[in-house]
Amino acid sequence: MAKIIPFKAVKPTRAIVGLVAARPYQSYTLDERESRMGYNPYSFLHIVNPGYKYDQEVTGKERYRLVKSRYEEFKEDGIFVTDKKPSLYVYKIVNRHRQEFNGIIAATSAEDYENNIIKKHEDTIAQREQTFKAYLQTVGFNAEPVLLTYPDNPIISEIIKETQKGYAEFEFTMTYRDTHYLWKLDNEDAIKTVQQEFKKMETIYIADGHHRSASSYLLYKDEKEKNPNHNGSESYNFFMSYLIPESDLVIQEFNRLVKDLNGLTKEEFLIKLDAIYRIENRGLTPYSPSRPHHFSMYLDGEFYSLYLRKANYNFKTALDKLDAQLLYKTILEPILGIHDLRNDNRIEYVHGRHEMITIKSSVDSEKFKVGFGMCPATVQQLKEIADEDLTMPPKSTYILPKLRSGITIYEY
Repeated sequence: MAKIIPFKAVKPTRAIVGLVAARPYQSYTLDERESRMGYNPYSFLHIVNPGYKYDQEVTGKERYRLVKSRYEEFKEDGIFVTDKKPSLYVYKIVNRHRQEFNGIIAATSAEDYENNIIKKHEDTIAQREQTFKAYLQTVGFNAEPVLLTYPDNPIISEIIKETQKGYAEFEFTMTYRDTHYLWKLDNEDAIKTVQQEFKKMETIYIADGHHRSASSYLLYKDEKEKNPNHNGSESYNFFMSYLIPESDLVIQEFNRLVKDLNGLTKEEFLIKLDAIYRIENRGLTPYSPSRPHHFSMYLDGEFYSLYLRKANYNFKTALDKLDAQLLYKTILEPILGIHDLRNDNRIEYVHGRHEMITIKSSVDSEKFKVGFGMCPATVQQLKEIADEDLTMPPKSTYILPKLRSGITIYEY
């Protein structure tokens, strides 16, 4: 019984939306941020980095207040305009690799998150949840949707296709070479049909944005407790999401790089591996795994294939079958002594788009001693792990599409 509702989005004008839209703040280097903000006065980065105006770093509550001020200035200057009618928004992304994503931006229910109708597959950090909740309470808006996925639905797909035959309110290409299209879906009958189809779904799944959804839920709890006249229709009961069918979701792997062999020689390390994996030295020939429970390894200038000896490993849960968990439980923790995947500075991650060439160059540079590659998780694995109320290890999935901030904004 998933609940979605239309909302009055705050959006840039068509003429400048491509200048406003930005990647998440943390994805830019300092030089990139400085450059973009220096030549582009419309960038959403000016809102989330308000101290730039005074050439000063601001943090905490002071930063939140300035973010709100910058946002209000963008509205006062006509850069952002609020829609007059609640709508759903059909959103299409075509990335530089010609992968296409089609879905609907809507307000989704915090109560559904509470009741596990919206399911998660990653752990969140409590401090980050609280920090972002405080941010939302101060600034009063959210500018980047949570990415949710739902079972393919022919009725919703047909409404999306029909909407896309009309005039696109937005059509622009970013410097990253991804092209974005947005159509307003404000036909009440079509909206009701979409809502009815989502009501038939027992569960939908968070693909990306676990901290944003958790923080929105905390905001909902706080505001509900403070409001003696709470009736469930207030804006804090919902958070903005981009919902795409499962067939559109792309999952890539994060490969692992480790800085040392935990005091072992190369030969001692390989002997320990041999008890768990069938090992084949492939020399200088690059190898990428093509099946679950097969791994690639680059060590001391040579590629290896590792095939799990399944007789020595017991799969009890959906999580046990996940390659990222398998690598952790069979190699990273027991042999290499890496217990905390989130905070141990001996391990780093590189997502699968860069493949084994990055692992090779990183190990050859002697910054790292060994690298591991794996197959990406599947959507089915993501769902099974969430259904069992389990969570994946950190950096188990690199999810596409990657969303931009400032295209549609949800106000609390």
